[in-house]
Amino acid sequence: MKRRVLVLAVAMAVLAVPVAALGRGSMDTRHEVFSTASVTEPGTSDNLKLVGHSSLRARGMNAAPAMYKDFLYVGNRTDGSAGHERAGVLVVNIGDPRHPRVIGEIGPPHEGTPSQSARELRVWPEKKLLIVMNFACSTLIHACAAGEDVWDFKFYDLSGSNAKHPKLIATYESSYKPHEMFLWDDPEQPGRALLYISVPHSSESPDDDTPNLLVTDISKARQGVFQEVASFTANPLYTSEDIETKDVALHSMSVSVDGSRTYLAYLGGGFLILNSSEVAAGSQNPRFQLLTPVANSPMWPNQTVHSAVKVFGRDLVVATDEIYGDLLDDFAFEDHGCPWGWAHVIDTSDETRPELVGEYKLEENTDAYCEGPSGQDPANTYFTSYSAHNPTILRRLGITTWHSGGVQVFDLADPTAPRQTGFFSPEPLEDVDTEDPALSQGLNKVVMWSYPIIRNGLIYLIDVRNGLYVLRYTGPGRSEIDGVDFLEGNSTLGDAARLDH
Repeated sequence: MKRRVLVLAVAMAVLAVPVAALGRGSMDTRHEVFSTASVTEPGTSDNLKLVGHSSLRARGMNAAPAMYKDFLYVGNRTDGSAGHERAGVLVVNIGDPRHPRVIGEIGPPHEGTPSQSARELRVWPEKKLLIVMNFACSTLIHACAAGEDVWDFKFYDLSGSNAKHPKLIATYESSYKPHEMFLWDDPEQPGRALLYISVPHSSESPDDDTPNLLVTDISKARQGVFQEVASFTANPLYTSEDIETKDVALHSMSVSVDGSRTYLAYLGGGFLILNSSEVAAGSQNPRFQLLTPVANSPMWPNQTVHSAVKVFGRDLVVATDEIYGDLLDDFAFEDHGCPWGWAHVIDTSDETRPELVGEYKLEENTDAYCEGPSGQDPANTYFTSYSAHNPTILRRLGITTWHSGGVQVFDLADPTAPRQTGFFSPEPLEDVDTEDPALSQGLNKVVMWSYPIIRNGLIYLIDVRNGLYVLRYTGPGRSEIDGVDFLEGNSTLGDAARLDH
């Protein structure tokens, strides 16, 4: 029991799990098909041109961004305890993307408070609302202070001058502790939006029916009205052995533009697809239908499904596996460190039996690297992660932040062999206020983290340690990115509907 309590505490913060056994759809290593990119050194790039940069006050521990007009709002991975005096939500003017500049901060008493981290942000532009998801953060890997166990969503008005100085208008405390969220904007009903919220608890047994997924209607957020309309859990479908050995928990999800499908990144449980048509339609007492039997999830070695994002207009999903360094082996989890995690391409043409068809990895994700000097150097592997993190996927190109691997752009024309078409790894700042205890205390000081946001053909990214980067892609297929007005991997806003047709 003590072990599982510790696993749960760290899983809520790190959300990484032990290696899963080979299962259906796994890549046979005797004839595996994947693309391997070369080692990415800090301060190098190819086909990604730096347009602008802000150190974000060199505070370190930056988290998710959200965008509204000429403003970017950036959360924080740590809290507002002693030594973290600038841990609120920063307001950045991006009117001139060559010179983004911090112009303000949402601080105490609403943000940047002790023991609480502003980890996830979204903007719902139709209602001029900034959504900030706050939750209690870890003393181990987020350098937070122990304190009050508070988890909530704060809604800020961005109308008029409030875009520069967001004004708190409502707070929502969900029935279960959240970790990530996806914003689904109803394409058929203006003024209606749903928040899909992951609840990644670790179960003690298959009898635990606590929801892993919660859906909340935020259409009346300005009136302080929040209606939890649906929930789902797959835990009762797993065996006791699965739950004990893999720590099955939902990390994140994405939703199709029409809302009819929800794609689940189930950490130790694999990749699953839900029919969410009733939820999208606003039916009374809507229910999810699991389309992928748990036994039919594609599986692969080193599996810790972190994110799963559909390729627009194609029966494909790109999934990423996030695995931390060896630091976590000492506390709760095993099998961390080299070769970390990478990206997988899944064919969803048969939703009852999705199939793994391709992989994209860096040289650091190979056995050859792990067996070499760098892969054996504790200073490199203990506090560093060369792991895929959050993807924004178009029809042909995928853009994925990759922790110490920088940002990677890959071509999906042949989904069985995605190939690198661009990368960017920044020159790290000399010093920051707070190093990430698990990700930037090693030799590599690059920690690319956020879902890429594309605005007017430019790519906006957050590095946990080094701040905001604005990039222009100049490689093959560049017209696809150049033509985007707005797109992000964790909502259906902007160009999502156009790209899906």
